[in-house]
Amino acid sequence: MSPLASANLLIRAIAPVRGRESPSRLRRGLRAGLIAASTAIIAVVCAAVYWVSSLGPAPLGEGLAFSTLVVDRGGKLLRPYATPDGRWRLPATRENVDPRFLELLLAYEDKRFNAHHGVDPLALGRALAQLISHGRIVSGGSTITMQVARLLEPRSARSFKAKLRQMVRAVEIERALSKDEILALYLSLAPYGGNLEGIRAASLAYFGKARSRAG
Repeated sequence: MSPLASANLLIRAIAPVRGRESPSRLRRGLRAGLIAASTAIIAVVCAAVYWVSSLGPAPLGEGLAFSTLVVDRGGKLLRPYATPDGRWRLPATRENVDPRFLELLLAYEDKRFNAHHGVDPLALGRALAQLISHGRIVSGGSTITMQVARLLEPRSARSFKAKLRQMVRAVEIERALSKDEILALYLSLAPYGGNLEGIRAASLAYFGKARSRAG
């Protein structure tokens, strides 16, 4: 038998064996890939859980210092005093704010405030689409609850990690407080220039009225 014929016979003999081993190797490769992917997912989840737990309890506004107002017997304001850290801050609730202001606030800042649980996926998706199309940040996609989280835990840096922290805190705040309580924190802490915080402090500074309800 010629060397060429012998080589052909050897190839024919080996080919079926290789054909039988190929599916087995494929299954082993898929199994190894699934194990690696599962391990990576578990590692990411564990890291996320550890990071969230390392943040500690979410701030809920306990112990906030507010300005002291001195009034006469008829309730007329005589003199306001700043907080110990030099801020003008008055507590505000839905009841002592003009409903028209609240409507404008929710329409502009957080249309789905009463529906979401701290984070609005639609707003975040819109912000991401604007970032991609414009090449810069047009809107941050922050909900009112996320803004409250940022006001309670000020961070100078604007980064993905800071935004992620706000999202985690917003979910935690939503689970601990009612919508009215969250809105009250926003109305009391939102900055209005300089050392003015909250709609009532701004109303007092700009219009001479501590209440912002019409009339």
